[in-house]
Amino acid sequence: MTLHKIIQTALVGTLCLGVSACGGSTGSAPKIANSPEEFNDDIEASRSNKSSFWDLFGGTPDQKVQVNRYLWNASLDVLEFLPVQSVDPFTGVIVTGYGTPPGSGRAYRATVHIKDPALDARSLNVSLQTKGGRPVNASTTRAVEDAILSRARQLRINDKNL
Repeated sequence: MTLHKIIQTALVGTLCLGVSACGGSTGSAPKIANSPEEFNDDIEASRSNKSSFWDLFGGTPDQKVQVNRYLWNASLDVLEFLPVQSVDPFTGVIVTGYGTPPGSGRAYRATVHIKDPALDARSLNVSLQTKGGRPVNASTTRAVEDAILSRARQLRINDKNL
């Protein structure tokens, strides 16, 4: 075995041990949250005096960003024809893959950013792209934003009627 191979094997082994030491297993499967509120509940439950990876860098990440749940759910409802690639309820970002809306022949992808807990248009930012990576017409983007806001208001009204 060459010296290069020995160093490479030692480095990989050290990295594996370092990464495995970062997390403690509770013996349960990871929890997948369906809404931003579930993530905010987990943050409070997970706070303790235990040290973590973030202690190396002098703090914890900002996990107190609040996202309007009506806008979050309405975005997922309105854009349900697009495959969800990633969601980040801490920052309020939903990224989708390419999909074709019903009644259209053009594929789109969307990035939704919910910036504020308020239920208004300033809290919502939608970016649409075509398959070629070109931005979509501003009126189309506005129509999608309006549909999300309308659906969010419907969801809020339905919650108040319960």
